[in-house]
Amino acid sequence: MATSQLQSTFRGTRDLPRWVSPVMLAGFFLASFFLQSALASGADSVEINLVPVAVFGLLGYAVTLYVLSRIVEGVRKATDRLVTTLVSTAFALALIPLISLAYTVVTNGVARFDMEFFTFSMRNIVGEGGGALHAIIGTLEITGIATLISVPLGIAVAVYLTETRGRFRGPVRFFAQSMSGLPSIVAGLFIYAVFISSGISRAAGWLGALALALLMLPTVVRMSEEVLKLVPGDLRSAALALGAPQRRAFFQVIMPAAKTGLVTAVLLGIARVVGETAPLVLTTRITAQTNANPLTGDMASLPLYIFTFLTAGFDTGRARAWAAAFLLLAVVGLIFGTTRALTSQKVK
Repeated sequence: MATSQLQSTFRGTRDLPRWVSPVMLAGFFLASFFLQSALASGADSVEINLVPVAVFGLLGYAVTLYVLSRIVEGVRKATDRLVTTLVSTAFALALIPLISLAYTVVTNGVARFDMEFFTFSMRNIVGEGGGALHAIIGTLEITGIATLISVPLGIAVAVYLTETRGRFRGPVRFFAQSMSGLPSIVAGLFIYAVFISSGISRAAGWLGALALALLMLPTVVRMSEEVLKLVPGDLRSAALALGAPQRRAFFQVIMPAAKTGLVTAVLLGIARVVGETAPLVLTTRITAQTNANPLTGDMASLPLYIFTFLTAGFDTGRARAWAAAFLLLAVVGLIFGTTRALTSQKVK
């Protein structure tokens, strides 16, 4: 009887009206909310937990929408609606911690995000005041040196894997893929054992750059290799058919065609290492003053700055740490935004 009434209600239509889904979703959320309020009404203090409200609301919405769609639209359309609901729910669940993280960092860091933060170091600062100039300079230098080391080497390895028929391509690709899962603390421990523990050098910025280069290299190799594979083979064949040697064909034909993707690979490699903390704890240490020489002396960085002040145990230190976290989050977001823009330009 109910099935015939539904079919008569939506007779002449192949799909459910657009207003059915949002109205049902809002209705089940409200029903779940009022149900929990009614169950908790007898307690001394009524506290509404939004997690059960969301779970029972989504569950009731998914089941009811599936049944209604199956009656009106058929099995295939109902299954499609059910899978769409599950995927959308999974996306929302994945988005919640990201939004919460960004909101927490921004709200806690914006209070200390001022000009003093960018123009002063922590030298001779006790109590309030001071900034992160020394950490910003250290991060730029360490990341820059790591980029200068890993980018030419990574692109060269990618060229070897894609443009040559060397006998070591298989082992090289295997090690490059294996290193992508290298824990950051192991990279720092390796540099510490080779250079610091053996007495070759004391903690310095260039050692931190070497540790970050070990982490950055696999990302650059794998991304550059995939980008070079996307260059059409007809370009290679045409350049070689015109009499150009392989070296000239690569630099004048293949490299210009893949330059946007290679820049994207470099940016993703930088984003991979710019926030690493564990390797720098072992190789660069922390200092309160600016050290512009990466070859000697302890060197501050934003990740270590955050770690030091967040665990300091006083409010002014935590405020500095949140401001540095805000800055680091903004830098990573800018890098990924630039990568996205370059990728979109390449697709167009």
